[in-house]
Amino acid sequence: MGQANNSVTTRALTAEMPQYSFKANAGKSLEAIVGGTTYLRLPIKTRLITEHDDLMEVLELYVRPHIQTGDFLFISEKVVAMTQGRILPYRTIKVGWLARLLSRRVQNKIHTKDFRGFGHGTAMAMQLLIEEAGYPRAIFAAAVAALTRPLGIHGAFYYLVGKLAKSVDCPMSFSLYPYLHYAKLAPLKPWKVAAEVRDRFGTDVAIVDANYRGSFTLGIAGYSITEKFTQEILKDNPAGQSKEMTPFFIIRKKT
Repeated sequence: MGQANNSVTTRALTAEMPQYSFKANAGKSLEAIVGGTTYLRLPIKTRLITEHDDLMEVLELYVRPHIQTGDFLFISEKVVAMTQGRILPYRTIKVGWLARLLSRRVQNKIHTKDFRGFGHGTAMAMQLLIEEAGYPRAIFAAAVAALTRPLGIHGAFYYLVGKLAKSVDCPMSFSLYPYLHYAKLAPLKPWKVAAEVRDRFGTDVAIVDANYRGSFTLGIAGYSITEKFTQEILKDNPAGQSKEMTPFFIIRKKT
């Protein structure tokens, strides 16, 4: 990781916005080194984006003025899901016995200094994960995890249920007013969304899910972005995990 910079000032591409100061989120750096190359991770701050917004219109407003040839665009899966209306009040979630059983086995390190949230340790979030993955797949994944965990193999459950199920957020992970009591489902067809954004903006695009544990892609459009590159460039989650409201990141080689 390179030295932290307070800001990078970049000339925007429109007369209406002649200058914009990219500022790293608290505790993060604008620079990261991947494979010996230094990249700028330029966060684009927005207003609160809701289910009433159109993703393309939001991108035109906030991203279009700054995108340059050779840039990569990373989009939070959360904002994609939001603009698709993929949220629901958690009081409407009907929790079954399997969700209660599996959620009790999630190791979220509660009551320790490493606790960062309940995650799928809540029965509500686990119920949504099961519904996204499908009951047969979730049961199979749980059985494999139960057999492999004593052997020191971790992560089998999430690998087998798939990325879309893994990206379900429980209410406590979605703590922006007025959505304090909502859960978020996985975005619909994120690979299709990535392709549509790439075609419109002319840059490689990735829809990503990132948190304090790392990141993974839900959809990639273009040949320059790989899963490994995404994990390395976003390993410290520069978008943050709270109220930063920087759902779009331009990744640019530093010159």
